[in-house]
Amino acid sequence: MSMLNSIKKYLKRAKEEVTKDYSITSSPRQSDTIAVNGEIRRLPRAWTGVDLDGTLAYHDQSLAYDKIGEPVPIMLDLVKKMVNNGIRVKIFTARATDSEQLVIIRRWLKANGLPELEITNVKDYSMIRLYDDRCIQVEHNTGRLVVDK
Repeated sequence: MSMLNSIKKYLKRAKEEVTKDYSITSSPRQSDTIAVNGEIRRLPRAWTGVDLDGTLAYHDQSLAYDKIGEPVPIMLDLVKKMVNNGIRVKIFTARATDSEQLVIIRRWLKANGLPELEITNVKDYSMIRLYDDRCIQVEHNTGRLVVDK
């Protein structure tokens, strides 16, 4: 499949995703619990991860390390919609390992009308969804790849 066709498919799926109704109940679940070695632990409120480069922002290899591309409009709209509906969103990026990048990311978020979202590169038990241009989804508990039909 050509790169252009892959991009078109990706944008079509992203556009479909943005039309979904992301709303929360009047009393959103603030935390969950999990049993770890027989001990009940509270987990923070659920969150959705959104990759930065290539997902929320255009990216190509010609961009300097200290630059972030223009926003991908469909994903920017989706993130704004989720935030406005009270969904906890974290920017999930490898850039989070570099403290200098955190400043650049926060500046980019502000310039593009987003609040100061959490920035991480670490998954935890409270992550319920991840939007990323490099993922291959695997069906839960089966190991089977989820592929387009």
